Amino acid sequence: MAGDTGHEQRLRFAVLGPVRAWRGDETVRTGSPQQRALLAALLLRGGRTATAAELVDALWGDAPPHAALAALRTYASRLRKAFGPDADVLASEAGGYALRTGVGSLDTDTAERLAAEADKARANGNRGGARALINEALAVWDGEPLAGLPGPYAETQRARLEEWRLGLLETRLDLDLELGHHAEAVSELTALTAAHPLRERLRELLMLALYRSGRQAEALAVYTDTRRLLADELGVDPCPELAELQQRILNGDADLNLHLPADRGTAGPAFIRPAQLPATVSDFTGRAAFVDELSHQLATAEGRIMAVSAVAGIGGVGKTTLAVHVAHAARNHFPDGQLYVDLQGTGPVVADPEAVLGAFLRALGTPDSAIPEGLQERSALYRSTLDGRRILTLLDNARDAAQVRPLLPGTEGCAALVTSRMRMVDLAGAHLVDLDVMSPEEALVLFTRIVGEERVGAERDAAMDVVAACGFLPLAIRIAASRLAARRTWTVSVLARKLGDERRRLDELRAGDLAVKATFELGYGQLEPAQARAFRLLGLPDGPDISLAAAAAVLDLDPDETEELLETLVDTSLLESAAPGRYRYHDLVRLYARSCAERDEHPPQEREAAMSRLLDFYLATAAGVYVLERPGDQLLKHLTPTRHPGLTFTDRTAGADWLHTEAGCMLACARRHSSDSGEPLRKAVDLLQALNDLIESGTYSRMYAQAATDLLAATRASGDARAEGRARTILAHVHSLAGRFADADEEAAEAVRLAHESGDTFPLCLASNFRAIVGIYQQRYEDAETHCVQALDSFRSDGNRNGAASALSNLSRIHGHTGRTDSAVRLAEESLGIYRDLNVSWRLANGRYAYGMALASAEQHERALAQFSEALSIFRSNRQRMWEGWSLYRMAEIHHAMGNHAQGASHAEQALARLRGISGEWRRGDILAVLGHCLDRLGQRERAYACWADALSVFEQLGYEKEAAEVRGLLRPANA
Repeated sequence: MAGDTGHEQRLRFAVLGPVRAWRGDETVRTGSPQQRALLAALLLRGGRTATAAELVDALWGDAPPHAALAALRTYASRLRKAFGPDADVLASEAGGYALRTGVGSLDTDTAERLAAEADKARANGNRGGARALINEALAVWDGEPLAGLPGPYAETQRARLEEWRLGLLETRLDLDLELGHHAEAVSELTALTAAHPLRERLRELLMLALYRSGRQAEALAVYTDTRRLLADELGVDPCPELAELQQRILNGDADLNLHLPADRGTAGPAFIRPAQLPATVSDFTGRAAFVDELSHQLATAEGRIMAVSAVAGIGGVGKTTLAVHVAHAARNHFPDGQLYVDLQGTGPVVADPEAVLGAFLRALGTPDSAIPEGLQERSALYRSTLDGRRILTLLDNARDAAQVRPLLPGTEGCAALVTSRMRMVDLAGAHLVDLDVMSPEEALVLFTRIVGEERVGAERDAAMDVVAACGFLPLAIRIAASRLAARRTWTVSVLARKLGDERRRLDELRAGDLAVKATFELGYGQLEPAQARAFRLLGLPDGPDISLAAAAAVLDLDPDETEELLETLVDTSLLESAAPGRYRYHDLVRLYARSCAERDEHPPQEREAAMSRLLDFYLATAAGVYVLERPGDQLLKHLTPTRHPGLTFTDRTAGADWLHTEAGCMLACARRHSSDSGEPLRKAVDLLQALNDLIESGTYSRMYAQAATDLLAATRASGDARAEGRARTILAHVHSLAGRFADADEEAAEAVRLAHESGDTFPLCLASNFRAIVGIYQQRYEDAETHCVQALDSFRSDGNRNGAASALSNLSRIHGHTGRTDSAVRLAEESLGIYRDLNVSWRLANGRYAYGMALASAEQHERALAQFSEALSIFRSNRQRMWEGWSLYRMAEIHHAMGNHAQGASHAEQALARLRGISGEWRRGDILAVLGHCLDRLGQRERAYACWADALSVFEQLGYEKEAAEVRGLLRPANA
């Protein structure tokens, strides 16, 4: 038997696609379609014997050939021969045949096993795992089942196997919605309902997916379209489930919102258990009453709506240490994960709740494409995502209750711990805990654990003087104790005397800060000169933390020496190691470090020099990454020269990783220099230009735009025409990507004027190119061409081949829009040729995108689709989410033009999902208009009208009169 020949040589068969057979890795030839039809008929009987008459009927139905039995025997003989050493698997019995294969030798066996495992996982609450298993089962299909086989039996089985596949697909989509992937599901369901218009379960899932995506009008339109279709085709009403869902949507049934009960099995890819708590300190001491109080609150969170505890106290009192310790101890009560964020409430720029929610949603498994734009929308999705889960959220260092409210889970079984210097009496329902300094006994225990029992025991009174001098403040005690532990020649009495001396020097300080400032002064005063300098200067930069390489630039030292210095500061508790190679200050320590820099840094110009070195480091490195992505670009020669060489990357991926990791720190650095003038201000503006990829990817859009706005104001105040022209060029780009075309044109026009005034050719190239882009979108093609030719001439004069390729792409689009399609294609080919010659990375995708646009204008749709598909793949691999969405939109347009309306609708839905939260409303309006056209052609008229109504609302709000008028014309039949 086949089962005895060993696993490597076992016969395997497939029917979920073309009928095929293998022995090990070797393909077995299964002969003609009729012969394969016999093989399939035997395989699908699961080893049972089929009579000759049954097989003749299976192969030929009511019209068998004259020699049907002879033909049947011939086919069987040839199959045995093909099976070789396993010929005996095909047995002749009682005038018929049976195929005795081993268990699991047929692909349907694999699919059935995976589907059964998925059912079991789902029953056990592991929906992420169930979804993954069903996807594995669906992957077993390789096209149409029994493809190309003749006969009534094959036709019947083909329909059965396809129905099975659709049932699995519906289950998978149902799980998608349960796991919060409704935005992605809309695209797939739109295509499926077009392919299977009478399948009501798919319509039901589509309605729910649209409703959960905030598209209620479309969800209701699906029901109306379905009711009309069923009446026209079958003369029946929608099923009760569909009618009930329509009514629940009309009633705004809260139970339709996303519910995600805790997943108790092995998490699949869609269910992630975040574990974000910082490490707890090993020498946590005291606070027993507070630990018990908070632990009780968390332990009893189950069954209550959102247990919230807010810990308030002065800086350095140990709020974070206590909260982290309690959170770790309570982890078993929150098996679905723990979230953590430092809200930077005491810093100059607090954490944006909208950005925090985006990070939380990603940590919980929500894909970027499903994260909406806007604080309220993200907060609602966050609460829905947590519904049914047991999640603990630690919101550290909050400024006030307003910052905290959108981040609260709001669902039963979840809990939040909040720390803040403010007592949050206005945080409704919160259990408030006021954390005071340590008791003398607790303070002494903490001090002893760090210094050692032997040294403290001999001088207990002196030790008590030390902790009293520290005001019993944990942070101050930890710093003082760490200093003593590092000084083996000191006694505790020496430390007590020094600390007392330092306190008397700080009589100008407020009483509440005396202890901690005195302790800082003690620690700082005992630093070696190189350590003290590093401590002072590293407190100057803004940003949440600093990398080792950036710190080396600030200190003007090599990385090894810098790391050694920073690690000694970590040992004294004056600096924290946020992660390998990254460092940060406690906010109080940062303020103290800055005060030391202002007081002790001599000459004072060294402060400016340190910040200048950091700016140089960021600018040089970012510019290198920029040019790495754009060979042939002349950015470097136009930048203000830097004295620091920056980091060098030869690998584009490593460069892009660095860019995104350091983005927040670099943008903070640029904004800090908005109060400067002269060379530092020019470099800050140049840094934003070098960070161009951040805004084009759709990442950090808000921070980037704010920095650009601040720097423009600074350049205007300083009267620096060169810097102002560049800043306006940057803002023109920001506005154009957001669809604010009038603003973009105004900024670009002023940038061109300033470029001429200052003799700065760099913004002259870019601003002219942006004016051309604006002209294209505003359909002012004559003006656009004028600006584009100016940009092209300027780029060529500058030797900027990358810029010239961009201008050629835009000129190609202008020609395409004005009916010069042959020249449009030639110009796009010239642009693409430059990108190829330069061997650029994702910029090559820009060339393919432009070439696709030109081919589309020439109605060469298949070739255009191929170019957009290539572009999409490159954008996706380079994290250019905005360009991904735009490529999908263009593909939707082309599919619609080709009459592939189902594919067009699917691509439009994918574009909406991809651009959610990162692109301007103007683009969403365009996509909704195309989606409406596709749906209308698919017979989904009411849903099409709903899309057009949404598009009209977008265009009217933006003041896009031409686009609004076009959509109104489409809506008139609905209102007639």
